[in-house]
Amino acid sequence: MSGRLQGKVAVITGGASGMGRSSALRFLAEGAKVVVADLNTGMAEETLELAAQQGHATAIRFIRADVSLESAVEATIAFAFESFGRLDCMFNNAGVAGAMGPVTETTVEEWDRTQGLLLRSVFLGIKHGGRALRSQGSGGSIINTASTAGLGGGSGPAAYSAAKAGVVNLTRCAAVELASARIRVNTIAPGGILTPLIPASSDAQMLDFMKGRQPWPDVGRPLDIANAALFLASDESGFCTGTTITIDGGLLAWGPSLFPHAGAHAQSGMNTRNLGTA
Repeated sequence: MSGRLQGKVAVITGGASGMGRSSALRFLAEGAKVVVADLNTGMAEETLELAAQQGHATAIRFIRADVSLESAVEATIAFAFESFGRLDCMFNNAGVAGAMGPVTETTVEEWDRTQGLLLRSVFLGIKHGGRALRSQGSGGSIINTASTAGLGGGSGPAAYSAAKAGVVNLTRCAAVELASARIRVNTIAPGGILTPLIPASSDAQMLDFMKGRQPWPDVGRPLDIANAALFLASDESGFCTGTTITIDGGLLAWGPSLFPHAGAHAQSGMNTRNLGTA
């Protein structure tokens, strides 16, 4: 099947690299026009070049934006309308690891920054993306990136996990509020995803750790997330709202948390900041 997003316009925050980039290219291949919002101009330029190489130069735009700021989110959506005349999908994907220590060692400043980057940015994307979609009167899709860390426990990064859990419940609330406008709101919860932050040749310990947290023998790829996002952005998911799709190689089904013992990771020198769960 091709052209699954033909005629649709999507904003993808954090679209310059990793899961966001893969989603942008996947959406373009299915006929969408895409606005990438990101702070990393260099990576965004690479994404635009990849899109051009695949024949989509005129269907993608970039805006530099800190989506934890309300003015930046408003500007991003306005830019989408200026560029392509409408909005059909708001993919709130931007995120970083944030504060990764145990709760007793997390400062208020680290906590607030993590919530701003991971939770407030999603709230703002839903708020202003939802307004734009509702004003068009033709429905649409809002997709939010959470994490399996927001669905399970573990003595891990409290600020990160709390923010991602917030994304899951915020999605449910927004799905109920926006259903009458035929706006679907869903969450993707990745497990361990192999992003450019974890080169296969340079961090074998991290790869072994990620594989050891799941029954599936392979680590996830950004394309796995992009395929889920494509489904949620397309009309194929027309009766799907308020739900969370886990893309985790069976991690949650198996039982372990993505971050079971943060202290042990720190002692072993393992850098959990590299985990590709936006």
